[in-house]
Amino acid sequence: MMQQQYKDIAYTLTRSKRKTASIYIERDGQVSVLVPEELSAGDIEEMLEKKRSWIYRNLAEWRDLNATKIRRDYVNGEGFLYMGRTYRLKLVNDQDAPLLLKDGYFCLHSDYVHNGHADKAFKEFYREKAKARIFQRVEYFAERMGVEVKALKVMDLKHRWASCNEAGLVHFHWKTMMAPATIIDYIIVHELAHLVHPNHTEAFWNEVDKVLPDYRERKNWLRVNGAGMDV
Repeated sequence: MMQQQYKDIAYTLTRSKRKTASIYIERDGQVSVLVPEELSAGDIEEMLEKKRSWIYRNLAEWRDLNATKIRRDYVNGEGFLYMGRTYRLKLVNDQDAPLLLKDGYFCLHSDYVHNGHADKAFKEFYREKAKARIFQRVEYFAERMGVEVKALKVMDLKHRWASCNEAGLVHFHWKTMMAPATIIDYIIVHELAHLVHPNHTEAFWNEVDKVLPDYRERKNWLRVNGAGMDV
């Protein structure tokens, strides 16, 4: 992945063995361009020029949606998301674990606030929950869709909710666990469908539709609410 610039459009360029070229606005507003290995620089610039108005429009929408991004503080009563629900934070001194979801509260050991490691405690919580929930659902949907996943990993993906490669390695962002169960399933099915169709073609969306006929509603929920899924 290389950082590139065409006139006023900054983008990342990824070359692979794919057959078609695509442009995406990633979760963090990054413009990503995915192209076949042999596509020339001139062809890439021509594609960007043709999609200029689409890029402007989608970046403007991304900025509008992220204008209301929630800034959370590690103080008593602050709300944090888990599986689509908001739980209030309670700072405690009498538990061994850094962070627990207990009695309807996120109970965070106060030491982790004082030493600046509260972020780390939350990220680790989401990672561990993802390994249980997401891995189980991946197995379920992979069998339904007839695809093979070679390996799974939960990590900080920066730009995306999930990603996969031709070798069958699938990654999920730990922030995925902030979404409702229906949205987590959409993210999983979306990624597994890429093991059949690498690009967002009509065939790809038909593959998603076979499993989730209401995927459009789920996709739109993530587009509108994704900015609030953060710590």
